[in-house]
Amino acid sequence: MITYSPFWNTLKKSDETTYTLIKKHHISSATIDKLRKDKPMNTTTLNDLCRIFHCRLEEIAEYIPNENDQKL
Repeated sequence: MITYSPFWNTLKKSDETTYTLIKKHHISSATIDKLRKDKPMNTTTLNDLCRIFHCRLEEIAEYIPNENDQKL
């Protein structure tokens, strides 16, 4: 399972808010909702977030093994 809990920690440490992400950086409110609910997101959006925060992907998302993951 991909979780975006690192994103929320990165956001807290920055000067950004969800408001500035939406208004200044044009991140959609739907994307903010996906981050809140750990929903799938495309890599372009993850790239944009890394550029905004000048951070690595690990500071936005984390993979945590979960027994509910789809069987391969």
